[in-house]
Amino acid sequence: MAETRTEPVVVIGLGRFGTALALELVSRGTEVLGIDHRHKVVQALSGRLPHVITADSTDIEALRQLGIAEFHRAVVAIGTDIQASILTTSLLSELGIPDIWAKAISSQHSNILTRVGAHHVVAPEHDMGERVAHLLSGRILDYVEVDADFAVIKTTPPRDIVGVPLRESRARSKWGVTVVAVKPQAALPGGAPRTFTYATPDTVLAYGDLILVVGTVDNVERFATSD
Repeated sequence: MAETRTEPVVVIGLGRFGTALALELVSRGTEVLGIDHRHKVVQALSGRLPHVITADSTDIEALRQLGIAEFHRAVVAIGTDIQASILTTSLLSELGIPDIWAKAISSQHSNILTRVGAHHVVAPEHDMGERVAHLLSGRILDYVEVDADFAVIKTTPPRDIVGVPLRESRARSKWGVTVVAVKPQAALPGGAPRTFTYATPDTVLAYGDLILVVGTVDNVERFATSD
């Protein structure tokens, strides 16, 4: 296993989301304690997660006995049992966990989790649906929303900015976006691998190049649908 470089994480709720998260963290060298109230689930994961325990996360004494208060980060990945999700989050807050992440299945659930102590709330189904919707429109090949109204997209350049240095392309004045990196379509001299490199004012784009573009959500979408 890779050398651990981050503080351990407790993941509570080992459904599809929690299991995937826990396994990915372990693969990246993070020590993980997995907790689920279903003994069969814990048994099935015992060979894949180094530390996995059957426990009731809605029992604060059980959490104390497991030493959960010593963790800096915790993830409440409980899915369909909203009451258990909210109570577990509240108990983690009561134990003083400084960094609590929680999974929500609705906007109302998200609001309650925030009120009872979650520092970060994620909605995997909603976020993935939104991301796919962006990918199905225009030339967007990948989409990451980094703030409430700011995104990074991977796309190909519209014809208006092909063949001229970026400083002459008017990308920022016309669309309000910035091209930050480019991966050329054409083969590089000597067979060097094609990888993303930082774009400069002198960068000249070609049809088929892949570019990373940042800007507000509306602006990057407008850029990706232009021609």
